[in-house]
Amino acid sequence: MNIVVTGSSGLIGSALVKFLTSAGHEVTRLVRSKTKQLPRETLWNPAIGAIDLAGLEGMDAVVHLAGENITAGRWTKRRKAKIHDSRIQSTRLLSESLASLTQPPTVLASASAVGYYGDRGEELLDEASEVGSGFLAAICREWEEATQPAAQAGIRVVHLRFGMVLSGSKGALAKMLTTFRLGLGGRMGSGRQYVSWIALNDVVGAIHHCLTCESLHGSVNLVSPNPVTNREFTTCLAKVLKRPALIPIPTVVLRLVLGEMGNELLLASARVQPTRLLATDYEFRYPELEDALKHELGRPK
Repeated sequence: MNIVVTGSSGLIGSALVKFLTSAGHEVTRLVRSKTKQLPRETLWNPAIGAIDLAGLEGMDAVVHLAGENITAGRWTKRRKAKIHDSRIQSTRLLSESLASLTQPPTVLASASAVGYYGDRGEELLDEASEVGSGFLAAICREWEEATQPAAQAGIRVVHLRFGMVLSGSKGALAKMLTTFRLGLGGRMGSGRQYVSWIALNDVVGAIHHCLTCESLHGSVNLVSPNPVTNREFTTCLAKVLKRPALIPIPTVVLRLVLGEMGNELLLASARVQPTRLLATDYEFRYPELEDALKHELGRPK
């Protein structure tokens, strides 16, 4: 297939481009500025509503992953506005542009997140569950709604609701490694909150599955079928690293240091199931947390 990818330099995007090209697909990166080193690039600038429509004509699929990093700093009003605008504006521009093409793609896979469900305790959640409350839930709802122009034009739209993506080089797991390698890690808050995680290999595999499985549309949870509590996650990580995990971070400290971001990213609980992936026979490479961590951290069985 000929596939357009936004956010191609990020954690998921860079892994996805390698995966797709190695599988024989042609990938065009939708970027804000071209580089001499990388071929097949098309320009856009969501902040001013600019996009090269000619570069999108005749493509088979689009994977939209672009968006401001939500962990780049404390959630001030300015940061929250950047997080909101980077997602909603870019998605709306892309969807409207695809809808206007003479030869639009057959499928748009657009990023979202399990933050859609909010803080739900031990409730078992799937794609049919209602939207939750909070900043991230509101962002995810608007994010998904911004794809409506593409869906109304007959493009099959898939909302990729990502859980915590496990990578030893970038993302949440990578930020935890130094502390845990020093033996200073431990549960966060009560440790009872659920973490819905997914191995990076399964992220790219599941995105490819969403592109090629014509029966999939609407929301799809990209998470392992085995969510764990924060206590279980940190205990398992310490075990894989062969270090203790005896120093918890109290709830009050997380809220004091990180504010709203700490509440929604570290203390909120989302026990999410990949119901639609399983129903369409996606086979997880790393369904168990310990195997996924060993693979990402170079500690195979």
